[in-house]
Amino acid sequence: MMLPSAELSATSNGGGANGLPALPDFMGRKSRYVRMDDVLPPEQEGEEDGGVRVRERQSSRRYVFACSVFASLNSVLLGYDVGVMSGCILFIQRDLHINEVQQEVLVGCLSFISLLGSLAGGRTSDAIGRKWTIGLAAVVFQAGAAVMTFAPSFRVLMIGRLLAGIGIGFGVMIAPVYIAEISPAASRGSFTSFPEIFINIGILLGYISNYAFSGLSDHINWRVMLAVGILPSVSIAFALLVIPESPRWLVMQNRADEARAVLLKVTDSEDEARERLAEIEAAAAATNAGKYGDKTVWQELSRPSPVIARMLVTGLGIQCFQQITGIDALVYYSPTIFRNAGITTESQLLAATVAVGFFKTAFIALAIVLIDRVGWKPLLYVSTVGMTACLAVLSAALLLLAHGWVSRGAGIAVAILTVCGDVAFFSVGIGPICWVVSSEIFPLRLRAQAAALGAVANRVTSGAVAMSFLSICRAISVAGAFSAFAVISALSVVFVHRFVPETSGKTLEQIELLFGGGDGEGRGDLELNDVEHLVHKHKG
Repeated sequence: MMLPSAELSATSNGGGANGLPALPDFMGRKSRYVRMDDVLPPEQEGEEDGGVRVRERQSSRRYVFACSVFASLNSVLLGYDVGVMSGCILFIQRDLHINEVQQEVLVGCLSFISLLGSLAGGRTSDAIGRKWTIGLAAVVFQAGAAVMTFAPSFRVLMIGRLLAGIGIGFGVMIAPVYIAEISPAASRGSFTSFPEIFINIGILLGYISNYAFSGLSDHINWRVMLAVGILPSVSIAFALLVIPESPRWLVMQNRADEARAVLLKVTDSEDEARERLAEIEAAAAATNAGKYGDKTVWQELSRPSPVIARMLVTGLGIQCFQQITGIDALVYYSPTIFRNAGITTESQLLAATVAVGFFKTAFIALAIVLIDRVGWKPLLYVSTVGMTACLAVLSAALLLLAHGWVSRGAGIAVAILTVCGDVAFFSVGIGPICWVVSSEIFPLRLRAQAAALGAVANRVTSGAVAMSFLSICRAISVAGAFSAFAVISALSVVFVHRFVPETSGKTLEQIELLFGGGDGEGRGDLELNDVEHLVHKHKG
């Protein structure tokens, strides 16, 4: 099947966007897609429709930006829950008198519970659409948060946690899929990273909520902290009135006219909308024509072909490495870690945790600026190597502190710097990029449910780390736990090098070819597009 490539916007006389020299016209072909951040070449500035085309491009980019923001609001809920629980647990323990095992279960169970939502989310989004699955996620979370807020006992608190976790599971898998399906190839990395920055904003808001309400009585403060988490989900009701349905889902439902109307809003011109619709219809037609035989989606995923197997290794592997390197241990238990480093007062612990939240949010914002300019793999290398170094230094510092070989002040400083460094390296690379990769590498027929499997892998490893961290620390010490995380982080560098291809700048319909998919046709187009993308990346 011939999949057209997204070619560089270049003029026939050699002038390119952003002052770049254009590549030669290969066999007389004209450029079909324009990067959304390009400006018109100088020779076109005087044309009558030049200003209109620039305005259309800016308008479509703003529209996709707005849709990406609204689709990511559920991610604030996950981040807020992760952040706020790190402080809430201190007050819940005193109010409800729960033991250490119950603390671990309460903190870590969210990840395991959310996998139920993620598993159901893939099938649900295929049935009712990406847009309404986003709304369903918000409703379920609101119910859970309300139950937790008024919980009189640990048992009721766990029931609320169950509902909230399912809602978060829906939201965390559907947002990257939806955004990837409405975004142009040139900006897909930045927009698909939005859920991760919203998770980080949620974590920061959770930390601030801990600090702001910690002065209330132990019976009230944690309830107020949890209740505040309901507010972001209320805004989803407005978002559903603004965002369109995914054009790729509409095509799969034989609603091509509606898909074309959406594409006209998210592309720069009617010609580009027509060509993107043709690509999507070609991919959908290959599915409906029996390319996959009589297999159901889950049969294809459980007994995958070599191509799908490679995609699953990449998609599920990067999701596992994102969590198994210990990021949730740092976020959930940062007060515990800082207490081991020598910080003793509750206000200092919470203030240090807020600093971690600021670092995390600032560097995810930096990632969004860089991701489409630099590409996926360079940022992944920087991220995984930097995390490995920070985890190793943190482990060494805690070990030296435990033996009294460094001063308390030096130990505190190193602990804060390395924890902040680790979350910064995480946020600038593997944090957002794992969601980008897992939402884009699978074929249209499998995308939602394969992305759901990736979210499940992410939540399982997150839960395993969160629920076992205190027990591991008790068994091998906090320093020993972070030594193990450092080793795993080093393995993630190898995984990125071996299994993660560079997919930035390619359309979703092209990426299958990178894993050996397709029938061989179109490979020349893909290679040409690679050359064009490299010229953009290295000279832009």
